[in-house]
Amino acid sequence: MPYVNIKITDEGVTTEQKRQLVQGTTQLLVDVLGKNPATTFVVIDEVSTDNWGLGYQLVTELR
Repeated sequence: MPYVNIKITDEGVTTEQKRQLVQGTTQLLVDVLGKNPATTFVVIDEVSTDNWGLGYQLVTELR
């Protein structure tokens, strides 16, 4: 029962893009590891750029 957690910044990702991430990730686990897609969980967490840092800065500041 694979569990994959994808974290992205919350910058206008569409439902269709999220669907593609879930489908592609699931298919990768099927192809590479032979996992059952019915028991493969993919969770997408959208994080505010104020809550994501790189180096010494917030992503909001970097953008």
